[in-house]
Amino acid sequence: MADLLNDEQFDKFRKVIYDESGITFSATNRSILDSRLKERLREKQLQSIDDYYKLVMSDQGEMKTMLDSVTTNLTRFFRNQPHFDALVNYVIPHILEEKKKTGDNTIRIWSAGCSTGEEPYTIAMILSDVLPPSYKFVVTASDISLKSLMVGQQGFYANNRVDGIPEKYLTRFFTKTETGYQVNKELMSKIHFDYHNLRNDSGARNLDVIFCRNVLIYFDEAAQLTTINHFWNSLGPHSYLYIGHSESLFGMNTKFEFLKTQWACLYQKNE
Repeated sequence: MADLLNDEQFDKFRKVIYDESGITFSATNRSILDSRLKERLREKQLQSIDDYYKLVMSDQGEMKTMLDSVTTNLTRFFRNQPHFDALVNYVIPHILEEKKKTGDNTIRIWSAGCSTGEEPYTIAMILSDVLPPSYKFVVTASDISLKSLMVGQQGFYANNRVDGIPEKYLTRFFTKTETGYQVNKELMSKIHFDYHNLRNDSGARNLDVIFCRNVLIYFDEAAQLTTINHFWNSLGPHSYLYIGHSESLFGMNTKFEFLKTQWACLYQKNE
């Protein structure tokens, strides 16, 4: 099938997507953009890509829908288990030590780029399991894809989507139905799903942990640095940042310290 976009059109869409979201399309992932825009043309019953561009630029709703369609939502429960081992064995104990000094009994975690919700639910299951009864927690889950956020908010996952969840968590936190598994209301109440574009400051402050895994790879260096600086501002004085295991802040002008634990590598803010 012929490409939808000529070079000029590709540059126009690439620029607006970058300006709006920080997501970068290059020659290597051009075909993804091409195929996703073809789908939008079919949906809107438009013949011309130039007509679709005009629609995107004049309709904020379609702009959001387009950004939703060009993001890749690949996720699963307990993805990269060593990250969660480090959370249980290193991060949470250190956070609790700090909380004892201040008398604060709430742990605040942000799952940034949460896709369809598997990551924030994984975090919430772990915290429900390991935190002392005197502590409570709240997980904020954000994404630029409204479609993905709706899946997370509904908390329903087909049978093939719950692979990787330990049996003790599956029986405790999910109800089995004919077609899949429904997250229990109590766990759902711990998570706040929210539309957020990582180019902007979320306004959150004094967070204990941010998970932003396998998101920065879609940004160029300038957008990465903007995002990382927003994270720094959102985190409390003794806090932690998780990024994807293939991602790195190496060479970036950032105040985060690299932290190598026995289980996984992450970053910390110490002020």
